[in-house]
Amino acid sequence: MIGTPLKQGATKIMLLGSGELGKEVVIEAQRLGVEVVAVDRYDNAPAMQVAHRSHVIDMLNREELDRVVRLEKPDYLVPEIEAINTEFLLELEADGFNVIPTARATNLTMNREGIRRLAAEELGLPTAAYRFASSLEEYREAVAAIGLPCVVKPIMSSSGKGQSVLRQEADLERSFNYAMEGARGASDRVIVEEFIPFDYEITLLTVRSVTGTSFCPPIGHRQIDGDYHESWQPMAMAPAVLAEARRQAEAVTGALGGRGLFGVEFFIKGDKVWFSEVSPRPHDTGMVTLISQNLSEFELHVRAILGLPVPEAENVAPAASHVILAEEQAAEVAFEGAAQALTVPGTKLRLFGKPDARRNRRMGVVVAFGADTDEARSKAEQAAHQVKINKLS
Repeated sequence: MIGTPLKQGATKIMLLGSGELGKEVVIEAQRLGVEVVAVDRYDNAPAMQVAHRSHVIDMLNREELDRVVRLEKPDYLVPEIEAINTEFLLELEADGFNVIPTARATNLTMNREGIRRLAAEELGLPTAAYRFASSLEEYREAVAAIGLPCVVKPIMSSSGKGQSVLRQEADLERSFNYAMEGARGASDRVIVEEFIPFDYEITLLTVRSVTGTSFCPPIGHRQIDGDYHESWQPMAMAPAVLAEARRQAEAVTGALGGRGLFGVEFFIKGDKVWFSEVSPRPHDTGMVTLISQNLSEFELHVRAILGLPVPEAENVAPAASHVILAEEQAAEVAFEGAAQALTVPGTKLRLFGKPDARRNRRMGVVVAFGADTDEARSKAEQAAHQVKINKLS
């Protein structure tokens, strides 16, 4: 049963984190008559602009988080970012609040150490070799054990922040400091991973719902400095390789439990599949589904949260996405070139409405159809490069 927004019987979602992915979740929830409260650490975040109400708090502060949750009494608590006091979510769940997908899943996946130990040590999934370190001395030992090149990341971060590939010993301390500086939340450890020379990497959007576990067609993507830059769907894969990725995705999401959409990332080399990471929410590479699927990842997530049936998502045409990044810091920006971008056939433009900019901050995305994914990628890139971000203040 779904209530009426702004009435006593409303069905209410509270979004913890209000970025561009959360904005799309809010839009889909409102289409089903759900009342939405958006929360973030800064005012006028993208999802706040389309929600019924919003709150600005430090989500790492348990007292502030407790206050706003008990004030609003949401039916569903939906984390959207990493910078949340996930330990306190466990307490809120114990008090009867419904955390999506579960408080345990959110707590484990916000921390690379928790999810890597679950996947590799409990479930036995293939992963890159890894070590954790809390000090420079432990870090040097970890690098020696893993060998060069290796990947260094904070155990808590987002959008590639703090992530680097360490290729020579001269950069060892720099990579450690970069990881520590790029951490989110109360992170004070790094993970050192084996560098896998993969052929390609994918996101397999996996949905746990009342109708069981289902999968979207695989999404290929390309990262720069650990951050998503473009994605495309479908990603061509051998049937046996896709079946193995689905097996691993079902294993890890099943262990996490709950309802909702998960973004499960894999490295692929030949016929080998390595589990990389999982996010218990819509994934940035999945923005391509705004145009590529009959049901976007955001609609799938909302349906699963509300306990509605979720059919198998279908790819309607080859499609791609390409990000629009800010080049410098600015308190206010304006965009030009939207008309030129939209003259590229088969494209759509999404500007996120972020209140300010900083270097390499994602400010928008272009999604595009094509006769095949190569054409779609070319169109999306061409259109994205037409959009210019002008600093106003």
